[in-house]
Amino acid sequence: MTEEQEAEPAEQADDVAEDVDEDADGLQNGDFVELEYTAYTADGDQLVDTTDPEVAEEEGVDDQGQEFKPRTIVLGEGHIFEGVEEAITGSEAGDEGSVTIAAEDAFGEYDPDDVQTVSAEKIDEDDRYPGANVQVDGQQGYISTIIGGRARVDFNHPLAGEDVEYEYEILGEVDDREQKAAGLFEMYLGMEPDLWIETDEVEEEVPVEPDEDDEDEDAEPEFETELVEKETLYLEATPQMTMNQQWMMGKQQIAQDIMGKVDIDRVIVQEVLDGMGMGGMMGGMGGMGGGDIEAALEDADVDADEIVEELEGAEE
Repeated sequence: MTEEQEAEPAEQADDVAEDVDEDADGLQNGDFVELEYTAYTADGDQLVDTTDPEVAEEEGVDDQGQEFKPRTIVLGEGHIFEGVEEAITGSEAGDEGSVTIAAEDAFGEYDPDDVQTVSAEKIDEDDRYPGANVQVDGQQGYISTIIGGRARVDFNHPLAGEDVEYEYEILGEVDDREQKAAGLFEMYLGMEPDLWIETDEVEEEVPVEPDEDDEDEDAEPEFETELVEKETLYLEATPQMTMNQQWMMGKQQIAQDIMGKVDIDRVIVQEVLDGMGMGGMMGGMGGMGGGDIEAALEDADVDADEIVEELEGAEE
């Protein structure tokens, strides 16, 4: 069973490379880059992000359902802090380095005004304890203290006020379109779906050019069917992907962005439903009418009268 989601390309895709100096050396905006990196707060006390599974294990975050491996980003698209992009721009595959991102350019300066006292009634009863992550009036924060019917909620980012230090290595520039698409999906969804690109022939209605002698401006336009080639990105929609919040809320925008950056015409999402086995077959037969059962017995070369006689004989 197949569920298709077709998304026609935008009239004009975002071109992040349009302002790039074509004679510039090294990696530039719009390039797909495969990176390994690890980021800590500048004092080294807290892990911010990593692609290294060993670091994740050491820090005890390897059991959070995230896959730790090199990531593909597009320079100039904000997939990583701007300061890191600037450090990478002009570099070559194999280069490595470190860069410190100031707090104001990372998660923002700490703002004491973003710590507010609210009624505990605004917080779910199960979350009324210090350290709980809560949402109050559409804002995300955490409880610093709670006494009686009042709670102090800090709406600053947990890493606000912290400078962040990145250590990175550029593994290479990504040219393969399927790898590009997979990297973009991981950026958006935190997962890589099974995907592949094919060139399909598709029937499409195209307008017929009117004859030069036809001067009837009010005439209805005529169309004809033609076979056209379309570069198609196919995705297998796993239950994990189908239930992904980012995908459910923004699949059209995600598809549009990937089509523009990977240079494809459409995206088709395929949903595969496994067979139900004998249980499914029995359930299906149970819903048949009497005529359907008789037809099935005839196809199986079974004499229904003989079965009835045998059953009656068994009862006697």
